[in-house]
Amino acid sequence: MGRLSGKIAIVTGAGRGIGQAIAGKLAAEGATVVVTDLDEATAKETAAALPGAVALRADVTDRQGVQAMVGRIADQFGRIDVLVNNAGWDKASPFVESEPADWDRAIAVNLYGVLHTCQAVLPIMAGQGAGAVVNLGSDAGRVGSSGEAVYSAAKGGVIAFTKSLAREMARHQVRVNCVCPGPTDTALFESFAGPKLREALTRAIPFRRLGQPADVANVVAFLASDEASFVTGQTVSVSGGLTMS
Repeated sequence: MGRLSGKIAIVTGAGRGIGQAIAGKLAAEGATVVVTDLDEATAKETAAALPGAVALRADVTDRQGVQAMVGRIADQFGRIDVLVNNAGWDKASPFVESEPADWDRAIAVNLYGVLHTCQAVLPIMAGQGAGAVVNLGSDAGRVGSSGEAVYSAAKGGVIAFTKSLAREMARHQVRVNCVCPGPTDTALFESFAGPKLREALTRAIPFRRLGQPADVANVVAFLASDEASFVTGQTVSVSGGLTMS
């Protein structure tokens, strides 16, 4: 019996990278995982490898689409126990050279996406008198990151939103926490980090390696589980000591 046995869990952006690792870990712990992603093909691939998992296309920036997706899950399973807000988007450039259209996308996906899913799911959890939300922030939102100013702003918003929501939802026994990955070895990281940046970050991290998606997934699974039943409103960095709180 896993520590999430019998739980229904939604993971956004779970088609690849950290989200895929989270979906796999939650399933390994016994959860029935709803794998959502903007890219339906990758969502289906992830779900196909997990027992009992369901794949749904979801655009977290589309509030009505998110409401409909959550409604389908609630109808199918009768409850929602865990929400992991992992979907994210970033485009690196110095702020003064960045495009307002990219600001809009960064804020729409990274911040509004979390608002949309939470507003759809939290009334269900409150009605149950139980639930756990884990939002994926970023160390960029805690300490800043050159070339990622708007992304950092959005993730800083997620961190503050998590704390406020934890206060509001505590009376319903619903917990809300935030996990902040440091540099993590994913396809997304690979897409904008050349060998020099990879080497520099590896040297800067006290453990002398990049994070792996499983490192993040393990912390998310703990916070989603009843083992963390007295933990809410917390921000946990998974960075090999690159940042320390």
